[in-house]
Amino acid sequence: MSDIVRFTTNAGRGRAVIRNGIAFFGGHVADDRTQDIRGQVTQALAKLDRSLALVGTDKTRLLSAQIWLKDITSDFAIMNDVWDAWLSPEDFPARASAQCLMGAPDCLVEIIVTAAV
Repeated sequence: MSDIVRFTTNAGRGRAVIRNGIAFFGGHVADDRTQDIRGQVTQALAKLDRSLALVGTDKTRLLSAQIWLKDITSDFAIMNDVWDAWLSPEDFPARASAQCLMGAPDCLVEIIVTAAV
């Protein structure tokens, strides 16, 4: 049986959990939510870079991504521009994007990924 390794846990959630060489990450959102969608996606991806490094991997090893947008009609194209600039074309993971009611009204995007370690 493989061990489960948990990173940065707090009340009710963890930042990342690794099992069998796969890292499962919690959602990443912007800290400065006064920013527009471009700024919030950029911040969330920077936090994701740090979380990936914490567990010993990086964005080239992403397997899947879920991107939740507060307003997919207005923000999808801009989010895609930032996402595409962050990844190289050889490293795009399987991805789904959807609109959802966010946990905080000023949160415009949340990004959840899994990655190989």
